[in-house]
Amino acid sequence: MSLLRSTLLVLVLAAPAAAQEVTLRFQHFVNPASANPTYFMQPWADAIEAQSDGRIAVEIYPFMQLGGSAANMYDLIADGAVDGGWVIPGYQPGRFPEAEALELPFMTPKLAEAASVAAWAFTQDHLMDDFADVHVIAAHMHGPGLVHLKGDAPESVGDFRGLNLRGPTRIGTLLLDELGANPIGMPVPAFPEALAKGVLDGGLITWEQSPSLKLDELVDSHTDVAGEDALYNLYFLWAMNKDVYEDLPDDLRAVIDANSGAMAAAWAGRAHDTGDTLGREIMAASGNQIAELSPEVTAEIRALGDEVRDAWIAEMDAKGFDGAALVEDAGAAMEAAAQ
Repeated sequence: MSLLRSTLLVLVLAAPAAAQEVTLRFQHFVNPASANPTYFMQPWADAIEAQSDGRIAVEIYPFMQLGGSAANMYDLIADGAVDGGWVIPGYQPGRFPEAEALELPFMTPKLAEAASVAAWAFTQDHLMDDFADVHVIAAHMHGPGLVHLKGDAPESVGDFRGLNLRGPTRIGTLLLDELGANPIGMPVPAFPEALAKGVLDGGLITWEQSPSLKLDELVDSHTDVAGEDALYNLYFLWAMNKDVYEDLPDDLRAVIDANSGAMAAAWAGRAHDTGDTLGREIMAASGNQIAELSPEVTAEIRALGDEVRDAWIAEMDAKGFDGAALVEDAGAAMEAAAQ
């Protein structure tokens, strides 16, 4: 074999091994067919691979397949058990108190893209020190949270009294308590089983999660509030291990940066908006009741939400934060993004 042919053969055989330099393992806790994994996480992973010319491979693991629980995702990333993943800071009550401003009742518009752009701006202004243990790629919100019930849709505040309802985070459970329900806090993966076993009468969650949780089979009605603001919302991070990020070569780190920040927040929000449209259609096609509370009842619930907000401000002030300023800044960011 000639020297030229030998050299070419060596180059060809070596090319695949040289092309892929880094494999990043990201993890989340929901069905891979749900909105964020389908319309954000996997497209984000594909973009990273394409823009790095295959030098970065991104593997996405659903259902916590790499271990741990949804509640400790932040620590799994910070400690390097996984390279990155999806975090709900509110699953660790009290650890990230300032972030709760974004989850207060009626804080966010019903469009997740606008809410997510605002969440990113608020994160930059107030929360980056809280998340210093990880590298934050995006911060975002989901679409409007709804009330999903076994039985008929509620028509008054009194219809919530005594119901055992799943709350997503501390703020969500505080609102349910004001409504007279019995709030039971739990991560989303536990929701379907609790419904099936009769532990719950229903709970708070989005349209987009409804199909993957089989809510068309587990509940009978889905109820939103009137108006343009969401009853409640949830704050998320898409983040990676800080050392893994900083150890990347400059050009590969630039690929991550190009798919981070406000554009990634908006991208994640759009994923939820897409999923909400599809989820609502699937629930309606199942024959379930699709309802909206009257403006009058919504106003009553908003007043109860104001009580949650005021109590939260007082609680934050007692902890040494300026609760009113956090609420004002979160609201201003939402208003600016919604325009």
